[in-house]
Amino acid sequence: MPGPTQTLSPNGENNNDIIQDNGTIIPFRKHTVRGERSYSWGMAVNVYSTSITQETMSRHDIIAWVNDIVSLNYTKVEQLCSGAAYCQFMDMLFPGCISLKKVKFQAKLEHEYIHNFKLLQASFKRMNVDKVIPVEKLVKGRFQDNLDFIQWFKKFYDANYDGKEYDPVEARQGQDAIPPPDPGEQIFNLPKNPASKPGSTPSRPSSAKRASSSSSASKSDKDLETQVIQLNEQVHSLKLALEGVEKERDFYFGKLREIELLCQEHGQENDDLVQRLMEVLYASEEHVSVREPLTAAF
Repeated sequence: MPGPTQTLSPNGENNNDIIQDNGTIIPFRKHTVRGERSYSWGMAVNVYSTSITQETMSRHDIIAWVNDIVSLNYTKVEQLCSGAAYCQFMDMLFPGCISLKKVKFQAKLEHEYIHNFKLLQASFKRMNVDKVIPVEKLVKGRFQDNLDFIQWFKKFYDANYDGKEYDPVEARQGQDAIPPPDPGEQIFNLPKNPASKPGSTPSRPSSAKRASSSSSASKSDKDLETQVIQLNEQVHSLKLALEGVEKERDFYFGKLREIELLCQEHGQENDDLVQRLMEVLYASEEHVSVREPLTAAF
């Protein structure tokens, strides 16, 4: 992050200024937005926290703000875990930095959330937004992680919004923006007993059949208990399998995150391998290319 003072080049401009091909200088600017330090190079204005006590909004106010700006129907902060709202905010602030056609506005599963955050990361990189997105935390749908990120994004929005009109529904081009399910919703539910058909009345058993019907009823009760036990065992095994898959996914996601940080550290060295790695990391599902396997001659 640039320091409070900057050295000047021989021509007198700031070393952090951008000089275009026609000789025009885009000056480095330092801003203060609601107690936040922000820096800009003619693209996105970056916002950094400078104090522990910051002006924040309540969770109800922040969700109302999100729904009002991008015409969504979210009810909880946790639903921001899909990443779709942030993608539309970036399209609003910086038109052309992200393709809303690729955004999954009806995302319901975690891998779809990750897809949206990959698009958001690519737009951050394109606009020089100096903010690390904690994807692995946000997609879990935890309240505090998503609240912290939307609070930062609100300040980022205030620093970059220029007041231009924007129609979020038209920008989505007909895509239905369905809120993701509540993270606290139960994943596994036992099937409910089917309701009796309307108009059908249970027949009353005759005295001759009462003995046989009572024995068959007790037998059916035992069968139901056995089915319930089997279903509970299946649910337990599925939960264990899910936990194992999530641990494996988090392990490999952490590895990819470490590779991404290394690439970002060495991104200014114009290394071809680093650039190729970054392209692979930020490639969306529609643009994943099939590469030929590397062969080594011995």
